[in-house]
Amino acid sequence: MERHDFLVIGGGVVGMTVALALARRQRGARLCLIEKEEGFARHASGRNSGVLHAGFYYAADSLKARFTQEGNRRLTEYCLERGLKIRRSGKLVVTRSAEELEGLVELLRRGRRNGIDLVELDEKEAREIEPQVKTFARALFSPTTAVVDPVEVVTSLARDARDLGVDCRTGVRYLGRRDGLVLTSEGPIEAGYVINAAGLYADQVARDFGFSKRYRILPFKGLYLYADLKAGAVHTNIYPVPNLKQPFLGVHFTVTVDGHVKIGPTAMPALWREHYGGFENFHLWESAEVAFSEAMLLLHAGFDFKRLALTEAAKRLRPVLVRQASALLEGLRLSDCTRWGRPGIRAQLYDVKEKTLVMDFLLEGDARSLHVLNAVSPAFTASMPFADFIVQEAERLAG
Repeated sequence: MERHDFLVIGGGVVGMTVALALARRQRGARLCLIEKEEGFARHASGRNSGVLHAGFYYAADSLKARFTQEGNRRLTEYCLERGLKIRRSGKLVVTRSAEELEGLVELLRRGRRNGIDLVELDEKEAREIEPQVKTFARALFSPTTAVVDPVEVVTSLARDARDLGVDCRTGVRYLGRRDGLVLTSEGPIEAGYVINAAGLYADQVARDFGFSKRYRILPFKGLYLYADLKAGAVHTNIYPVPNLKQPFLGVHFTVTVDGHVKIGPTAMPALWREHYGGFENFHLWESAEVAFSEAMLLLHAGFDFKRLALTEAAKRLRPVLVRQASALLEGLRLSDCTRWGRPGIRAQLYDVKEKTLVMDFLLEGDARSLHVLNAVSPAFTASMPFADFIVQEAERLAG
């Protein structure tokens, strides 16, 4: 019987940083990480924008606020130390109307409470940073926001984990739990402690251990549209003031580490968990479960989910997405934007009892297992300190 002291399920950024934190804290322990795909970061961790957020969006009492600023600093330092690609171009948050000024003030208030470096700007000062930017009277600049290559980062973390003795395996699928054993496509594993970082399937894994009774993962598909602009046309990341009652940040501009400009993302309700395109990875039961949860939100949500779903679905049309982006930047033309990027899926947790989307990171566990049920954005940015917290919680629960 194969046995490990700790088994991590999921080879995204959270699973990998958890494995690293375990290796550093549990010297001599037998550690194993399994990933169902043939490589790491094949889902959300490798398909996100690569933005290292500063941490000023989040309420001060949230786990997101607690870990994002430190996560930004540590990942920035990590990329610089390892020679990984990083673009330290900052972020402009702009207003599109007088009605958004109050939201901008709230972002500044949260940023100050969270100790984030933010600069208040007028329209002229905003244009000194980004000459073509549009803003109504005021803007904020975040100098510590940066952009990385997420796949390169997770690949580097995997090398570090293996160097520290973690048995990191790809192509090994979690199949279930029976008689205290974790069943995998390579056979059963006896694990002293299990940490579930399975992303889109974290809730299903958790239910095998008696958790996630009131929660389900709802998948939202994100698409970016590349803007073929001349080099240097956009210098920094440009975001609108978001609706802080929603989990999404709105259509924005991201300048990648290679200098490409992309606009988006969409946040359309997906029809099944890995609904990237066509009928790829289609599962009838999974699709039915997702449809039922979305129907419950339509009927009972404490916010206008129908409006959110319709608004986000409309962004799949290029003219709609480009029109929204052009509210932030002068000179953007539909003819500049013809190439879609790889889709990503956001594993958004849904509270079945309260009929609402869970906005913060969420864990459930006991003396035998711990489950990362909600690790949505900015989990990539926050991953290093968040992983330390996860491991400390596991140690506390295990006694």
